[in-house]
Amino acid sequence: MTLAEEFRSRNFSIYGQWTGVVCMILCFALGIANIFSPIVRIIFSVICLACSFVILFIEVPFLLRICPTSAKFDAFIRRFTTNWMRAAMYTAMSAIQWASLCTGASSLIAAAVMLLIAALCYGLAGLKSQEFVGSKTLGGHGVAQMIV
Repeated sequence: MTLAEEFRSRNFSIYGQWTGVVCMILCFALGIANIFSPIVRIIFSVICLACSFVILFIEVPFLLRICPTSAKFDAFIRRFTTNWMRAAMYTAMSAIQWASLCTGASSLIAAAVMLLIAALCYGLAGLKSQEFVGSKTLGGHGVAQMIV
């Protein structure tokens, strides 16, 4: 299945996965950009930066095979294999970034909005009872098995 066919499949888990990749890039960039802010915002910035790495391992599954990680981290990442668990994770990450508004307006709100959109995509996939389908481009459908 090509990337265009994946998007035409109307499977919201594909949309959620690609939105997650955008979230990963955005969280990384905004985490670094806001690191030189008032002290309380630095905490939210570091959390945003950490979220980008968690999203990276969740959305690009073959990285668990090629990167040396601990068994505890692997077990934590493997919890997020269903649409509902991913929706809950993205909702929690979004809520944390929305809470960063208590320190004043910042660009972290863009991360909060994108994380919320990813949560909505996975939530819609769960509501429609769509099975989680990983994008071939991001390492789904047997790509991880071909590496090892």
